[in-house]
Amino acid sequence: MIDSVKCSESPSSNPIGFIGLGVMGQPMALNLARAGTQLIVWNRSLAATESLRVAGASVAASVKDVFEHARIVILMLVNEAALDAVLRRGTPEFAALVTGRTVVSMGSNSPEYSRELAAAINEAGGRYVEAPVSGSRKPAEAGQLVSMLGGEPDTIMEVRPLLAPMCCETVLCGPVGSALLMKLTVNLFLNTMLAGLAEAVHFADQHGLDLSKLKQTIDAGPMDCDFTRVKLPKFITRDFAVQAATSDAYNSTSLIAAAAREAGIASPLLDLSRALYGESVAQGHGRLDMVSVITAIEARTLALGAKAPRP
Repeated sequence: MIDSVKCSESPSSNPIGFIGLGVMGQPMALNLARAGTQLIVWNRSLAATESLRVAGASVAASVKDVFEHARIVILMLVNEAALDAVLRRGTPEFAALVTGRTVVSMGSNSPEYSRELAAAINEAGGRYVEAPVSGSRKPAEAGQLVSMLGGEPDTIMEVRPLLAPMCCETVLCGPVGSALLMKLTVNLFLNTMLAGLAEAVHFADQHGLDLSKLKQTIDAGPMDCDFTRVKLPKFITRDFAVQAATSDAYNSTSLIAAAAREAGIASPLLDLSRALYGESVAQGHGRLDMVSVITAIEARTLALGAKAPRP
């Protein structure tokens, strides 16, 4: 059964660990600190911790220090390799870190990996919750992310209130693996929708339409939403400053495609969108915002011999 709750609970007074202060992790951790959560943070790049220190968080010298001082540790890491590296999985240090601790992974990984990680943590005497989030940097800054939770019910109930400063809503999805499957489902819609919006903007631009009029038309109609209000201006002004990276979109579509193939599910729109994100990454746009997918569409137009896109 899927349940949801608006995030109105108070933050915990117990120390919470937070590891991974990237595009999403930094604003998420800042919202925790500013809400009064006692926080101890670590990041591979020390510079990213300064804003957290100013906000009142303690900065750990190592991952080990975080786990020594916090019983619950949130991880917002880019991929499975980063998770394994931070947790020292496959080494004796892994059990020393996670025994007696609750690990909360808020990044996007494959459901199968999450199940394997949960089993390893449980075997070592720890607990695990997967809590991937839906949203990009702006919702992260505003504390308006949506988190999907998977794990043991009692562990989820302990973790859930702690997410309130970061997430406007949490959704209970079931056992470990189900939350990440839900995240992949949401991202299937998100990634194909963004690629479709990019193609619409390119179509209008190639026909010489005023893109501000396109925005006006969409804003006034049934397709208006927070997503189009954020992404359309970025397309129009060619603003590729990262909110959600193209490489992350490509990785997400790859995870979705793998899950679809494993289940014998057709995913035609997803497969085309994945190809476009991959082409944008190949152009060197991986760390730009995912709206850079429009450059892959423009390149396909050029290959047909049509006119060049706007500068």
